[in-house]
Amino acid sequence: MLYSFVKIIARLALPIYCRDIAINKKELLKHKGPLLLAVNHPNSFLDAIILCTLFDGTVYSLARGDAFKNKTAAKILSLFKMFPVYRVSEGVENMEENYKTFDLCKTIFKQNGIVLIFSEGRCINEWHLRPLKKGTARLAISSWEDGIDLKVLPVAINYSSFKKFGKNIKMFFGDIITKENIDYKDTHGNAIKQFNDILKSQLSKHIFEIETGNKAALDKAFYVHQPAVKKILLFIPALIGLLVHAPLYYFTKWLGDYLIKEDGHDDSKLIAFLFIFYPVFLIIVSTVLYLVTQNRLSFLSLLILPFTAWAFVQLKKQLD
Repeated sequence: MLYSFVKIIARLALPIYCRDIAINKKELLKHKGPLLLAVNHPNSFLDAIILCTLFDGTVYSLARGDAFKNKTAAKILSLFKMFPVYRVSEGVENMEENYKTFDLCKTIFKQNGIVLIFSEGRCINEWHLRPLKKGTARLAISSWEDGIDLKVLPVAINYSSFKKFGKNIKMFFGDIITKENIDYKDTHGNAIKQFNDILKSQLSKHIFEIETGNKAALDKAFYVHQPAVKKILLFIPALIGLLVHAPLYYFTKWLGDYLIKEDGHDDSKLIAFLFIFYPVFLIIVSTVLYLVTQNRLSFLSLLILPFTAWAFVQLKKQLD
């Protein structure tokens, strides 16, 4: 219930936070399970939010185990269809929990569900494909060994920015990997290597390799042309959007940085706090307008203000 509600809100909010999302094979967003999304991991929880929002079906996500240490956090994450995956660095005693998570995934596959896994493991804000971990291969091979007709879909996500809203996103789906592509009955080590070699070849075709600070390369890869007519028509709404939303933006950004010190999660922090505060902000603004004007049309601001935010995102500077 909560997942479905948040997904609706996220679909409405995503065009405000992201200027443009280009996808090469949009028809795959309607793909049914059993399906494993093998994704690179450049931008923390935003990677999962985008895919869970865009896919028609429910997407279950695997997340780093340390996020589940707090019992309250673990319950909240489970409501959003997220399961823990532990690394050796998080304690050898936790590795047994990964088998439970994989069993849950295989149960979902048997029900024709979709699971998302970050094949690089760690999240690092960079335009680069990092070495693939073994988790994706192990889950896929284990599923095939259990007779599940699992399909693995490579997904490459590229962001124009990791620190500011209004980003341009290039998302690419690779060719689906099936059990026919892998000799999964070979020795376990060989089967994992075969799988990772194929997955790497698919992801490396679509993940941009750009050095940090290379603005010319970023501009070439991500810039989206805005027609002059669009700029003229949206100028006034965009200006209103800037003036009205700036206090909320800077407050939520400050709060996120103050409460969460960990690097590499700028978008996740901002989105989380905007999800909490933006509805409250809209209600306060519309109520104040009504009290001042005594006109019920003031509540149209609940629709107008998000439009002005979208207009500003369309016209704001595209690169950091």
